[in-house]
Amino acid sequence: MIKTSGLAKTFKGGVEAVRSIDLTVEAGEIVGFLGPNGAGKTTTMRMLTTLLRPTAGTATIAGHDLVTDPQGVRRRIGYVSQGGGVGPSAPVGEEIELHARLYGMGAAEARERVAGTLERLGLTALAGRPGGALSGGQRRRFDLAFGLVHRPSLLFLDEPTTGLDPQSRANLWQHIRRLREEDGLTVFLSTHYLDEADTLADRLVVIDHGTVVAEGTPAELKGGAGTLDDAFLAITGRSLREDGEAAEPGSPPGRPHGEPGVPDGRADEVPAAGRTLTRSGAPGGRAAAAGKRGNR
Repeated sequence: MIKTSGLAKTFKGGVEAVRSIDLTVEAGEIVGFLGPNGAGKTTTMRMLTTLLRPTAGTATIAGHDLVTDPQGVRRRIGYVSQGGGVGPSAPVGEEIELHARLYGMGAAEARERVAGTLERLGLTALAGRPGGALSGGQRRRFDLAFGLVHRPSLLFLDEPTTGLDPQSRANLWQHIRRLREEDGLTVFLSTHYLDEADTLADRLVVIDHGTVVAEGTPAELKGGAGTLDDAFLAITGRSLREDGEAAEPGSPPGRPHGEPGVPDGRADEVPAAGRTLTRSGAPGGRAAAAGKRGNR
C-alpha cells in the first residue's frame, strides 16, 4: 500500500528534513510512525500525502506514483491532520457533504455517503451543530469522517488523539480498529503517545535524523527493554531536541483532508519475542528487529 525508496526532502538553505526513507506498508496494516520532535515525521507525512514534493527518491502510494500521479494518490487516500479541519460556524454535516462533492459525487450520492459515514461514527445526531459547539472528541470524530467519506483504501492520521481525554481516545481507537476489521482499511498513524502506538499498531516504524532507525512489532521493539517508552529512548537517545522539525520558510500548512482539486502532474506543496537492536553511531544509522527484512 505504501512503498518508498530513498525518499528525501531538502529545504532551502540545504536543510535536510528527511534524508532517506525506505518504507513498506502492506494492505490492511495499522502502522505506527514514531520519532522525536524534529525527526522528520511531519515532513514525511506531508510528502506521502502529496502536500510536499520530494527532492529525491521514489514512492508508490495505493498503487499510484507519488510524483507523476498525485491526483491518483489523493483519490485513494484520506488524511486527518493534527490541527483538524472542522470549521467553527457552519453545520459540520454540510461541511462534510461539500467535501464529498469536491471528490466528484453528485448531491444525492454525497448526502447518502455522508449519512452512512456519520452513522458508523456515531455522529448522526450532531450533524446539524456548528464545529464550535462540539467537544474535542466529537470534533476529532468529525475530522475522521472528513477523511473517510470518499472511502479511501489508505488513511493517514497525524497525531489523531492529541489533547483528548482518556474516554475520547479509547473511543477513537475503537473506531479505527473497526474500520480495519470491517473494511480492510490500511492506517498510517503518527503519534507521540507510545501507549497509543502499542495498543493500535501491528507494526512500528521509528524515524530519527530524517531516516528510519528501527522497525518491528511493538513486542519486538520492546524486547527486554520493558516498556515501549524505554525502547524508544534506547533507540533515539535521551537528549532534548531543542529545535523543531525544519520547515520551508513561508510554507503554509497542508490542508487537513487532502486536496482533490490540484492540477494533474503536480506534487508541489498544496496551500491550504526477543530481538536485538543495533544502532550506528552516526545519524541515520538503522536499528532493526532481528529477523525482519533488510534493505528493501
